[in-house]
Amino acid sequence: MPEYKLPDVGEGLTEAEIVVWKVKVGDVIAINDIVVDIETAKSIVELPSPYAGEVTALLVAEGETVAVGTPIIAIGEPVSDAATPSPEMDLSNPAASGGVEGESLVGRNKADRGPVRRARKVPTGAVAAHMQTQAAFEPGAAPMVEAVEAPAPTPEVAPAPAAVRTLAKPPVRKLAKDLGVDITTLTPTGRNGTVCREDVEAAAGSTVVEEVAQQPSRNPVTAGARETREPIKGVRKMMAQAMSQSAFTSPHVTEWITVDVTRTMELVERLKARRELRDVRVNPLLLLARATLLSIRRTPEINSWWDEAAQEVVYKSYVNLGIAAATPRGLVVPNVKDAERLSLVDLAGALGELVDTARSGKTQPTDMSGGTFTITNVGVFGVDAGTPIINPGESAILCFGAVNKRPWVDEATGEIVVRDVTTLALSFDHRHIDGEKGSRFLADVAGILQDPGTALLY
Repeated sequence: MPEYKLPDVGEGLTEAEIVVWKVKVGDVIAINDIVVDIETAKSIVELPSPYAGEVTALLVAEGETVAVGTPIIAIGEPVSDAATPSPEMDLSNPAASGGVEGESLVGRNKADRGPVRRARKVPTGAVAAHMQTQAAFEPGAAPMVEAVEAPAPTPEVAPAPAAVRTLAKPPVRKLAKDLGVDITTLTPTGRNGTVCREDVEAAAGSTVVEEVAQQPSRNPVTAGARETREPIKGVRKMMAQAMSQSAFTSPHVTEWITVDVTRTMELVERLKARRELRDVRVNPLLLLARATLLSIRRTPEINSWWDEAAQEVVYKSYVNLGIAAATPRGLVVPNVKDAERLSLVDLAGALGELVDTARSGKTQPTDMSGGTFTITNVGVFGVDAGTPIINPGESAILCFGAVNKRPWVDEATGEIVVRDVTTLALSFDHRHIDGEKGSRFLADVAGILQDPGTALLY
């Protein structure tokens, strides 16, 4: 009886918490079926089974933290009902042997099927009727009525909606899965009859908001208790260690700039109407990310790193753009690999998938490693700006504040007008990024947001 031991899911992690079991004793699973969600020091990870068989024991309770290498689940050989003839079946009749039930699972995706129970014994009449219905949709198939004794009348049945594959891009399918929306029930409004992001979000509607509101609060104080203690572990523990290390090893300098982003907001609305951007999320953060990537070209020091051990500054020709995301389990910073190579459409899709995955708590450790520059968006909370701490292994972080209507002095006319205004704050490592380079980079980003047309000069 094999025991599945907790593996090291990345970068030398030594322990993990069992968050929720996806199977129970008695379930029959296949290789690569997801059996448990674990929380490491970086994220929640789904563990697939390396064995096939029947779950005989769950060796670790939910909420318990165990070391890598600890047995967490026991899996035995699957018990087959086919070995024992059933008196309910006529073994001389192929239709009654249960083979059709096995064939009905052919072509189903293993991830969709999930853990399954042992096959039930189906009465002969029901199996025969099922075969007759299936044959009705196979061109050239012979009628099944003569092959089955006294079959029940079978009315014509239209193919189930799920029988026709719904057209949708992978990010849209993932969004539907995360929001709990059955994509096969949606009416596609996208190009060429595809289901787009708006279709999924519309189907989710207020349900998502209500579900989020009903989630248990992270506030550890319980009713009637003056004090409650909560262990520091997992993502929160890693975040605390990383921020403390960064704050006390890198001399931080923060600069601020307030920008009129009216033209950027107008461009966002125009881009939303573009056909090629219908299935992705278009927002001010997307254009800020694009402006950041263009500005790094002019000031590559922003994308470098101070290697204390080697006493060298490492300049990177690629940009792994991180987006800080607040989750119920703590702050995570997944990054888009080689973001500088992506078109605006591809960048929008990558950022949307990154944020959706982070919010669902499914970001993998590899997606959070190797970052070179980070953007933190505090504007979604209505905050104007802040002094962010640099992510370890990087040299700068850009804070994006809320976009609000404010009175603004028009430089050309001197008149006071109402404009869309935001504040950007850049924290950088002053050991190798001096004030001139930090200021130039911040001014370049602000200039593109003030007049997006200037991006053509980069």
